[in-house]
Amino acid sequence: MNAEIIAVGSELLTPRRVDTNSLWLTDQLNALGVEVILKTIVGDDRRRIEEMFSAALQRSEIVILSGGLGPTEDDVTRDAVAAALRRPLVFRQEICDGIEQRFRRMGRTMSEINKRQAFVIEGADVLPNDRGTAPGLWLAAGGKLVLMLPGPPNELKGVFERQCRPRLERLLPPLAIRTLQLRVAGMPESDVDQRIAPVYTQYANPVTTILAAPGDIQIHLRARCPTAEEAERLVEELGVKIRELLGSSVYSGNGDPLEAVVGRLLRERGATLSVAESCTGGGLAERITSVPGSSDYFMGGFLVYGDEMKEALLGVDPHLLRTETAVSESAAIAMAAGARLRTGSTFTLSVTGIAGPDGVGETPPGVVFIALADASTARARRFQFPGDRARVRALAAQTAMDMLRRRLLD
Repeated sequence: MNAEIIAVGSELLTPRRVDTNSLWLTDQLNALGVEVILKTIVGDDRRRIEEMFSAALQRSEIVILSGGLGPTEDDVTRDAVAAALRRPLVFRQEICDGIEQRFRRMGRTMSEINKRQAFVIEGADVLPNDRGTAPGLWLAAGGKLVLMLPGPPNELKGVFERQCRPRLERLLPPLAIRTLQLRVAGMPESDVDQRIAPVYTQYANPVTTILAAPGDIQIHLRARCPTAEEAERLVEELGVKIRELLGSSVYSGNGDPLEAVVGRLLRERGATLSVAESCTGGGLAERITSVPGSSDYFMGGFLVYGDEMKEALLGVDPHLLRTETAVSESAAIAMAAGARLRTGSTFTLSVTGIAGPDGVGETPPGVVFIALADASTARARRFQFPGDRARVRALAAQTAMDMLRRRLLD
């Protein structure tokens, strides 16, 4: 079965609030074998909610609305759904009594406006809410299933887990959804797709989705089958074929980020790491230390943004900085070698470059040198990263970690 989620609330249309309810509901529905085909956010406008709900009821077998069940004038989800279904709202005294008792337990008096929450769409089952005053509603309409849930995440989760999930488990046919997430570094999205499209387009199930972030491509495989075993077999089968086509560019088969993969490789080899950063401004060290337990292998780093700090903290030759500048292969190597000498780490990564938005002299923005030093060598590579300042910095940190990953695999 397919489902659609309508998140109600004008606050969700501002830049200050995120609809986390839909993400959580999607995860719960997927575990039941239900595919979410559409999510919509709509403000507290009765006419628009009615329009959205009517359209959703035409195309989806399960429609879930979250929010708009409170006591205030802008809580109009019940009214909109009732109007769309052409059903009256019926006052339920037992719901009103329950809300009043809840207020008394908190030492408060129920406001008259809270009685609005005791109105139920005719034919709907009431879903008790033990975490708030707004009950949910469950109803059938034209062979479709409608779930109306309170908006506060804590209340929504409670109502769904206690009331909705058991009902859905009894109603839904056995169907399992299994996913596989591959992550790729060192290849642009277009190259990844060109290489693997001849394989994944042969499969209607699993469905393949490709997502791109700076220096990081995610390939999501999603299979729907009567049994979990069959779904797992399908995603693994396609996953193996994609891995063969992309080779060592695939750095994760379980969705782990690059910093977690690098950390695991360092720990397995009993190796340590330090960093020396200029244009990334500490971003590389932040990524590395975001992994729990990174103190097992990360010794520390140097944030040497200015030439004076490169000289004072890392011992970079001032003559080198004057003649070849800080944005050079020689400077990157000297930074890496100096940091490794001072920390005694197995490996050191250094990053120096021009993040932008402007270039320096004849060097355009986006030029970055990344060096990797170990006990025997220190080598640097030049990169020309596209995009704005934030993107260049993100690409530099990602690329540096991928250089180390490949070195550890070698």
